[in-house]
Amino acid sequence: MDWIVLLPPIVAIVLALWTKEVHLSLFTGLWLGTTILVGGNPVTGLRELVDQLVVVFQDQGNTRIVFFCLLVGGLMAMVQASGGVAGFVLWAQRRGWGTTRRGAELLAWVVGMVVFVESSITCLVVGAVSRPFFDRLKIPREKLAWYCDATSAPVCMTIPLNGWGAYILGLLAAQGVTAGAVGLLVGGLAYNYYSWLAILFALVLAITGWSFGGMRRAEARATELGELTRPGSQPMVSEEVTELEPIEGSPLLARDLVVPIAAMVAMIFVGLWITGDGNLMQGSGSTSVLWAVGVGIGVAGALYMIPRPLRGGKPLMTPVQASSVVLRGTSGLVGVTILIIFAFALGQVSRALEMGPYVVGLIGESGPVWWIPGFVFLVTCFVSFTLGSSWTAFAVVLPIALPLATGLGLPPALMLGTVLSGGVFGDHASPLSDTTIISSMSAACDHVDHVRTQLPYATLLGGITFVAYLVTGLLV
Repeated sequence: MDWIVLLPPIVAIVLALWTKEVHLSLFTGLWLGTTILVGGNPVTGLRELVDQLVVVFQDQGNTRIVFFCLLVGGLMAMVQASGGVAGFVLWAQRRGWGTTRRGAELLAWVVGMVVFVESSITCLVVGAVSRPFFDRLKIPREKLAWYCDATSAPVCMTIPLNGWGAYILGLLAAQGVTAGAVGLLVGGLAYNYYSWLAILFALVLAITGWSFGGMRRAEARATELGELTRPGSQPMVSEEVTELEPIEGSPLLARDLVVPIAAMVAMIFVGLWITGDGNLMQGSGSTSVLWAVGVGIGVAGALYMIPRPLRGGKPLMTPVQASSVVLRGTSGLVGVTILIIFAFALGQVSRALEMGPYVVGLIGESGPVWWIPGFVFLVTCFVSFTLGSSWTAFAVVLPIALPLATGLGLPPALMLGTVLSGGVFGDHASPLSDTTIISSMSAACDHVDHVRTQLPYATLLGGITFVAYLVTGLLV
């Protein structure tokens, strides 16, 4: 009955895709997991569920991400109410940016490539900058969420001058790889097929406008009916934030958006430098994003309180008005924050049930070895998808994959690349992943709609990646 440990995340994912009620689905999967954990008593399992929700906040990284999700709503509301979003759109249109569908989608892709310091910040910036252009051009929110997601984890793992790179180097050190660890990481990046494919595929979609599956239906709905989201859907950000009108008399200046966002992005580097004691790659990503969004709100508040000549010397906002807008924004993100907490708790329970080691234990060491890279990729995909965490999948599979490479005579860089690819696939595609959730939030899209339209793309890329690893296994 060891296979029963697989049920909680699988039930949660299947229910979410079937019922489109993601909060209830996660709760059900979590309850099932805690019930299994305590020996099968559902009443005791419910008590354990409450305990697991409390345990989420014992992890400082989890708590920082929860606060980040709330504060992001405050920042979004601030730049919206200031007129900065509308001002940026006008400024960009005067320069010919984002005036066509191709231009708007390329803008989203470029922004995602430039902001590679932290996956959550990438999602946020891509959504904040691009959503006004997508909305004006009747491009569905699902498409924007795809760009937020496709340029977050894949980009962070191909340009690892961030916490992602530091984490992998730490895992390599734990396996005894110290001398040559950076060289091994660079070599592994060359075999990180899924990340490269996701980035290139997003660029191809932006240039050609091609789509298929649920995304094509979403684009037809938006183009023909003008419906940016599916009727009856539940966007991750309430309309009181996304439809917040600029303050009366606002001069609609692009700087009211650019300055706070630039301060937030810059603070990521500062935060990584401080928490890493001068080494950006050793810094704490969760601490840096929390500091960054706090600085973004602070800079926005200070900027909007400066007297404006165009308003007769009056500021855009008083301290009381700014506080009110921030609170209004955070209230609009309560739903996504609860979702993040449920996802973290489900990940905890799955780890307590030792789901990852069970799946990894399926890897064999006998027979031909050409299929091993592809199989390790599939195993890592499954672990990261069901746990909703690439970093957990890295930690679980890498200690098996590297010794497997040594024992079977396979290149260590190849095996590292397969693990990186599989982990990024789960981070990109899983409805339980924090970057997937934050992408839905940043695009103001229904979370299940984002997952349903993204999965065919991710599955196609995953299939191509699997074949690529089989071919590579034959050639090495």
